[in-house]
Amino acid sequence: MKQFTGLLIEFEEKIKHLIEELQFLKMRAYALEDENEKLRKEIMDVYEYYLKEAGDFRNQRDHRQRKGIENLARLYNEGFHICNMHFGQFRSEGDCLFCRGFLEKNSEGWQDERRV
Repeated sequence: MKQFTGLLIEFEEKIKHLIEELQFLKMRAYALEDENEKLRKEIMDVYEYYLKEAGDFRNQRDHRQRKGIENLARLYNEGFHICNMHFGQFRSEGDCLFCRGFLEKNSEGWQDERRV
């Protein structure tokens, strides 16, 4: 019987040690989950920042392109060719199909100063 009691005590000590190890592992898992959540948030913040920056860059590029087309439309309205065939030459015979085609192709989706 003494041997059996000794085995029970030894078994109880092993269980206590396993419980302590389990508690340590649980605390480590909680810490890793917290760190993971913080890193996910940080990644999302960086991702959103870069998306905003990319959007700002696209808006600036679109604005510059729109201004360029508006300037070409203004030149066309002042009587100059803006097509690649006669760029900068004065239009003496009314509208140029190439210039009009260029303006129509490049000014879709927004208003410009060209005359209709």
